[in-house]
Amino acid sequence: MLKERIRVLIAKPGLDGHDRGAKVVARALRDAGMEVIYTGLRQTPQQIVEAAIQEDADVIGLSILSGAHMRLCEKLLSLMKDKDLHIPVFVGGIIPKDDAEKLERMGITRVYGPGTPLSKIIEDIHSLCGARR
Repeated sequence: MLKERIRVLIAKPGLDGHDRGAKVVARALRDAGMEVIYTGLRQTPQQIVEAAIQEDADVIGLSILSGAHMRLCEKLLSLMKDKDLHIPVFVGGIIPKDDAEKLERMGITRVYGPGTPLSKIIEDIHSLCGARR
């Protein structure tokens, strides 16, 4: 049975306390008809994976501004693999181009930097989830 709405889990991993971007993306996705679950600040990769399983998320979106994106994403992807959780993960934040390429090779589906149009994120999620359904 297919779900009617795309379920997106938005999370702020690590110690970064700035969540304005995450909230802007969450609101845009909600306004585009998606169901958005926002986990709040200072989530561990373990908490994010558990929330994605519990909430039956179709996509995980991470907002990382702390500079710890490589370590946090590596841990999250490892936990997802351990739990046999196969859903796309996108990351937004201040991420150098070289690191963005490494993250994508690691298994992150998309990396969005400052100024990415919200319509692009919405379009990508629809595309990702449409291909999976």
